[in-house]
Amino acid sequence: MTSHRPSAVIIMAAGLGTRMKSATPKVLHEIGGRTLVGHAVVTARALAPEQLVVVVGTGREQVEAHLATIDPGVKTAVQEKQLGTGDAVRAGLTAVPAEFDGVVIVTSGDVPLLQAETLHELIAEHDKQSNAVTVLTARVPDPTGYGRILPGEGGTVAGIVEHKDATPEQRQIDEINAGIYVFDAATLRDGLSRITTDNAQGELYLTDVLAIAKRDGKRVGAFVTDDAMQTEGVNDRVQLATLRAELNRRTLDALMRSGVTIVDPNTTWVDQTVQLAPDVTLLPNTQLHGTTTVATGAIIGPDTTLTDVEVGEDATIIRCHGSGAIIGAQASVGPFAYLRPGTTLGVAGKIGTFVETKNAAIADGAKVPHLTYAGDATIGEGANIGAGTIFANYDGVEKNHTTVGKHSFVGSNSVLVAPRTIADGAYVAAGSAVTDDIEPGQIGVARGRQRNIDGWVARKRAGSKTAKAAEAAQQEPNQAPLSDTDEKA
Repeated sequence: MTSHRPSAVIIMAAGLGTRMKSATPKVLHEIGGRTLVGHAVVTARALAPEQLVVVVGTGREQVEAHLATIDPGVKTAVQEKQLGTGDAVRAGLTAVPAEFDGVVIVTSGDVPLLQAETLHELIAEHDKQSNAVTVLTARVPDPTGYGRILPGEGGTVAGIVEHKDATPEQRQIDEINAGIYVFDAATLRDGLSRITTDNAQGELYLTDVLAIAKRDGKRVGAFVTDDAMQTEGVNDRVQLATLRAELNRRTLDALMRSGVTIVDPNTTWVDQTVQLAPDVTLLPNTQLHGTTTVATGAIIGPDTTLTDVEVGEDATIIRCHGSGAIIGAQASVGPFAYLRPGTTLGVAGKIGTFVETKNAAIADGAKVPHLTYAGDATIGEGANIGAGTIFANYDGVEKNHTTVGKHSFVGSNSVLVAPRTIADGAYVAAGSAVTDDIEPGQIGVARGRQRNIDGWVARKRAGSKTAKAAEAAQQEPNQAPLSDTDEKA
């Protein structure tokens, strides 16, 4: 059961993040296809809050610009100086209407594994126990550095003591504060007006609000999660890598349980923003990023990286890098193909070995099998592009387009100098440099006529191995065809 009272979420994302040693604000570092603060915003949105506020500070221009792209409805509040969690939440409340009288959920912008289901359970516990404040806690084997939960009577929380302020006995407590809370709005506002900096850090601790509520006779409770990893935060790149790996493990586990085959989870990475249908198969060393979607029956990999790519049913993609592309049902791509943005491949189409495409529409059943660059091109249904073909789309100033019609054939080692149109049912002879359009039913031949010059090797390469081989071949007697008698013998 969750609360039906109005709710507001305040995400603390103003920290300095000095241990990241990065010019990028900590909360803008990415794991699993989202920034750290992006994960926090998605989780908060799942609660459908009336107010969603992100408290920004260091690098706030970058953070605000990012928030505007991922969730324009997010409000921001500025913490001018990093004076502690109490000061951060106090800044966040300035963006919440003064008349708001519901529950305020406080989370952090650097805790990416936190799930909305856990927050729903936290709010439900808050309502069930009629708490003024409820804190999310976890039991961990090594609580060093965390605030400890001091137990009170009747399952309440007597207080929270920060590690640096804790006594040796209190440091033995293994239940830690996850830094995630539900407050009644009135209790939060009143408590923030009364906290001080009388502590080891000289900061305004949000945890002091709990102690004030307790002294005022209000009930302060805890909800213990059995998944401590959801409470883990990121302070440096080691922790970032640890949580990235754990998030990916959880993502792959969920996919496999939904019907996706992942041959080697240790070398497979899938963003949370990716969508995979049942009976998709991912082979080793596959990475799927962004808004990639893969339909049932498709086989991806090995050694494949796709970003923002749509893959149709029963398609196969082998050793390919692609971005911003659409691959049709039963199509095949690779190995060693490079699909750049704007590539579309139709049903049962083929993009083969060492082929690069960009802004190329390749229709149903069309084939670009080998060693080709197809840029700014339209290739019609059933057309075949021979090995080594170049769509010469750039004239040094502008990009130009080439169209190859339905069931047309372009011979190997040809150059199509854009802008060009090869009509339906036309041919291009191998080795042609096509500078004029070709009409339906025509064959375009654009190459010099072959000449064989007698004696050239003897004159120009005298004494070489080639010359000796030619001389020997010329001196061999002509072999007469075998007679019937010879064959029988």
